[in-house]
Amino acid sequence: MTSTAPDLSPRARPTVGVLLAAGAGTRLGRGPKALLPHHGRPLVEHVAGVLAEGGCDVVVVVLGAGADRVRAEAALDRPAVRVVVNDDWESGMASSLRRGVATALADDAARVVVAHVDQPGVRPDDVARLLAAHRPGRVVASRWTGAVGQDAAALSHGDARGNPRWAHPLVLDASLAAPAAASAHGDHGARAFLRAHADLIDVVDHPGDGRDLDTEADLDLLA
Repeated sequence: MTSTAPDLSPRARPTVGVLLAAGAGTRLGRGPKALLPHHGRPLVEHVAGVLAEGGCDVVVVVLGAGADRVRAEAALDRPAVRVVVNDDWESGMASSLRRGVATALADDAARVVVAHVDQPGVRPDDVARLLAAHRPGRVVASRWTGAVGQDAAALSHGDARGNPRWAHPLVLDASLAAPAAASAHGDHGARAFLRAHADLIDVVDHPGDGRDLDTEADLDLLA
């Protein structure tokens, strides 16, 4: 007898990208980072495309600061893109992470790819490399071997104390995404969760520059 039960295996469930793009870019002083120009289009549009091209079935874009302006200026009205607004964005990145993960899990995601809008150095191949390395019940984080500037050592080797640096993007199994988001506070994201569950983390090396675009010194990333 042929079974008609739906296929609920991880492959049948979507891989959902959560793009954190709610910040005001105060330190950089050029307005919301989501709207910084990159290769002729807003940065949020570019990074959402990178996640989709890299293998995300759906991309949840979490907006906050200047959300109406970002919606108007960035081409995010695509079938595979869902835009949500975090009205509590001023409380820090953690609230955006929780909003995005909740939306991803409501879509029955098998795994969640968490990315930041201010990493223009991320390429589709980097996302694909993370997804290929991911295993059920685990986390895959990035390590950027081609990083330059003052953050290069931390991104490629670890912090000043020798602790490993788990950089974004990262992939969370759906079973880990909710507790990771719940543990986040302020602007620290899921750092505490990752440290407490280091045994679940696999690291993938990328050849590019995964710096965050935080100050004027990082504007070379937009070139």
